[in-house]
Amino acid sequence: MRKVYYNPTGKLTFFLVVMAGWHLVPLRGATPSQAPLKTSALESHEGMTISAQPWRNPALYKEKFHKKSPYAAGIVAVQVTFRNDSDDSLKVNLERIRLNINLSEDNRQALDPLTSEEAADVILKPGARNVARSRFPIPIGGPKVGHDKKWLEVEQELREAGVKASIIAPHSAVQGLLYFDLRSQFDLLNSARLYIPDIVALEKDRPLLYFEIDLGQAGEQ
Repeated sequence: MRKVYYNPTGKLTFFLVVMAGWHLVPLRGATPSQAPLKTSALESHEGMTISAQPWRNPALYKEKFHKKSPYAAGIVAVQVTFRNDSDDSLKVNLERIRLNINLSEDNRQALDPLTSEEAADVILKPGARNVARSRFPIPIGGPKVGHDKKWLEVEQELREAGVKASIIAPHSAVQGLLYFDLRSQFDLLNSARLYIPDIVALEKDRPLLYFEIDLGQAGEQ
C-alpha cells in the first residue's frame, strides 16, 4: 500500500446519516442487497449525491456471493450510490477513488479499489497479494488465460455486483459495490473515509469539488 498525506483544508463538506427509506430515482446498474441497509454515510453538492455503506456483516456477503465470500478473504465491500439530480451528465473516475485509512496517528494510507480480477486473485490465493498493485485495472473481456472455472465464477460474481457505469445520466442513479483489501482489519472502517476526487460535468466540461465521505458515520448492519 502507498503512504499518502492528505489535507482537505479549505473545502466545506457535510456528512449526513440517512435511513434506508431514502427515496431514489430508479437505479441503473443497481446492486440489490438481501438485507436492508439501516444507515448510510452521505455527501451532496453541485447536483451530485453520493452515499456509501460498508458491508460489515458477513451474512450480507454469503447472501450475495455464492461461490466465495470476499469478507472471509479480508476484503470489504462498500455499497455506493451515485445520484445525479442535475441536468448534466456526470462522469465519475472510478479508478481514482480511494479508501483513506488511519493505521496510526501519523500513518495514513490510501487504498486503491480492487478490480473484480484482483479481488478474485486475493480471494482464491490470499498468500499472493500484490502490495505494489497497479491503480489501473486490467481490461475485462476475452478469455482468461491461466484461470480455472472456479476463478471465472468468482470473478463474474464480483464483476456483476460492482459499479457497472461511470457516467450517470441526468436525474438518475447508479449503484454497486467497491472492493478494498483491508486484510481483515475491519476496525479501520471506524475512521475510514471514502475519497472521490474526480467527477466531471460532461456538457459543461466542469469538474466538481471532491467528495470525502466519513464511513464512521455509516450505521451497523
